[in-house]
Amino acid sequence: MSCKHVETMSDNIWLCFCQNLTCVPSMVFPLQLISDGSVVYAEALWDHVTMDDQELGFKAGDVIEVVDATNKEWWWGRIMDSEGWFPASFVRLRVNQDEPMEEYLAHLEEAQAGEEGRAGLGLLLGPGLPCKEQMRTNVINEIMSTERDYIKHLKDICEGYIKQCRKRTDMFTEEQLRTIFGNIEEIYRFQRKFLKGLEKKFNKEQPHLSEIGCCFLEHQTDFQIYSEYCNNHPNACVQLSKLMKVNKYVFFFEACRLLQKMIDISLDGFLLTPVQKICKYPLQLAELLKYTNPQHRDYKDVEAALNAMKNVARLINERKRRLENIDKIAQWQSSIEDWEGEDVLSRSSELIFSGELTKLSQPQAKSQQRMFFLFDHQMVYCKKDLLRRDMLYYKGRMDMDHMEMIDVEDGKEKDFNVNVKNALKLRSLTGDKVHLLCAKKPEQKQRWLRAFADERRQVQHDRETGFSLTEVQKKQAMLNACKSHPAGKPKAVTRPYYDFLLRQKHPSLPTALPQQQVFMLAEPKRKASTFWHNIGRLAPFKK
Repeated sequence: MSCKHVETMSDNIWLCFCQNLTCVPSMVFPLQLISDGSVVYAEALWDHVTMDDQELGFKAGDVIEVVDATNKEWWWGRIMDSEGWFPASFVRLRVNQDEPMEEYLAHLEEAQAGEEGRAGLGLLLGPGLPCKEQMRTNVINEIMSTERDYIKHLKDICEGYIKQCRKRTDMFTEEQLRTIFGNIEEIYRFQRKFLKGLEKKFNKEQPHLSEIGCCFLEHQTDFQIYSEYCNNHPNACVQLSKLMKVNKYVFFFEACRLLQKMIDISLDGFLLTPVQKICKYPLQLAELLKYTNPQHRDYKDVEAALNAMKNVARLINERKRRLENIDKIAQWQSSIEDWEGEDVLSRSSELIFSGELTKLSQPQAKSQQRMFFLFDHQMVYCKKDLLRRDMLYYKGRMDMDHMEMIDVEDGKEKDFNVNVKNALKLRSLTGDKVHLLCAKKPEQKQRWLRAFADERRQVQHDRETGFSLTEVQKKQAMLNACKSHPAGKPKAVTRPYYDFLLRQKHPSLPTALPQQQVFMLAEPKRKASTFWHNIGRLAPFKK
């Protein structure tokens, strides 16, 4: 990767540093200072957003104290009280490390102000182009270059690996190949179409005049196919790990790589690229917007494209979280005694809220204490065991798609002819069923009112985005739940993909290439919890 920020400040405060280390004489500079006990500072070139508690998040412009630089790609650093790993390619080192921090910060502010002033006066960088236009040219060229490289990468995987694997029916089933490679062939077909669109909008003579924002807007819905790939990636790693324990598969995959003349990276490394690629688009568009004048014809489209690709990343993140939750929902159901009717996953995929309420239903109007679990599309209610309070018995469910929620004032309730406090009513749209639910405290009632509103919003959002579970996903989740523990005896979930993280007692070096993260493929270590705490994690109270 070539260094994007080749410009240096006039006062020579910062030294540009990039991933392949071509911008500094050697790694000795930071290592020597650290080993000598000196404090080494670096400035963040780009935002590093992370959800991993072992990585250090920061904003562009933040000053980072470099604690460990022994690895060329990932350094260990500190900002205030926070420490963690960060990509070396996201920072540039300070040259004059001996200057007092206060003087340095003042110096930096002056230098940045000076740069802005010179840019405003039309400082030239390159033959005949103003600074901002030259930088836009660089970003456009990088987008086009990385897109072409990515297409070749996808082609190598599809033709070098998948095509060869399909010839060996004695070694691979179609189901195995689908697990390992996911929908990467679909991604390859889409990316070729996307690249064609970019090529049409690319101005070869004057790249800074290219108008590529519309290409991202046109295909923003198509990018959602990455959701399936990212969600499947943990399963691909597990399946591939099993196969690589057998020598014949190790030799076969290496033969595929050599036959296709691919670089010396293992298959799991190649398969990580689509995950990294969908994370990189918002970064590239943010950089493009930064160097696009508001008067440029492409400005509004680039701005809209950036927001669109951020939304794609958020959607992928949300779908990944939802799919991880279905295993927990399946296990919750398997812990309920006397379950009746269809599985909760047949219609639902999200637990919105849960809690204890007093229930009255017509025609008996008998008061009953029940535990209620509000999912999207339905609400399940259960009875607690008198002796074992952590054991629940299934008692029924309500179809939320055919119910309306009514806020009930304190006092006499006309349908049930009883005095109530902190009550709300669920009535079927046909009017033949009415349920009166009473909370113990006013604030609990308000939480439930918000929860019912959240449930309707969730259902509407899923309709708009087209989110749904496949029959295979539902069946697999229920099958995993049945295997993991017998009914009524909940146990912790174990997932081989996360085992290596759970075994870590000390900070471990990130295995991914330095890349800004939009979502995580590994969840942090969690302490063992009781049944009720599991339910609490599944449906955190919404304030």
